[in-house]
Amino acid sequence: MLNQLRAQCVSKGPAMLRFPLRLTPFTVKKVVLQQLLNWQFRHAVEEGELDFLTGRWLGVEITDLALNWAVSLDDEGRLQVALREQADVWFRGNANDLVLVAARKVDPDTLFFQRRLVIEGDTELGLEVKNLMDAIDLDAMPGPLRIGLLQLADFVEAGLNEDAISQGNRAGESC
Repeated sequence: MLNQLRAQCVSKGPAMLRFPLRLTPFTVKKVVLQQLLNWQFRHAVEEGELDFLTGRWLGVEITDLALNWAVSLDDEGRLQVALREQADVWFRGNANDLVLVAARKVDPDTLFFQRRLVIEGDTELGLEVKNLMDAIDLDAMPGPLRIGLLQLADFVEAGLNEDAISQGNRAGESC
């Protein structure tokens, strides 16, 4: 029973979150995203690992949440978030897949070749971003962020697996 509930939360959760996210003003989302990104990537910024983003925009779209933003590095070495239609490169995927990628539960190349992760635009910039993401050490991530991400990824992974098992158990049953 709990496993089925988890599977339903994972499959229907993004649709349920879409409405409150749509009502949340972008200025609120921007503040939260900028704080999280600058917190997570403070060492990478200090070491110049994100200099390739100066004056360039990385767009992120979470398709099933109807949520998107763009990130750039300003001249003062801070990550800035903006609502932009144009970006140098776009990363697009659904919420569950992106959580699993961030927690290293799924390889982004696998999702890319399955067309579940879409990278459009400047391929060189996209490759630099992907390589940076691959190089992130989860243990170096701030504790609360790492723990939350890993717990969410475990929940999503178990929910997706339960959903697949449930679907398979229904073979031969009438509709």
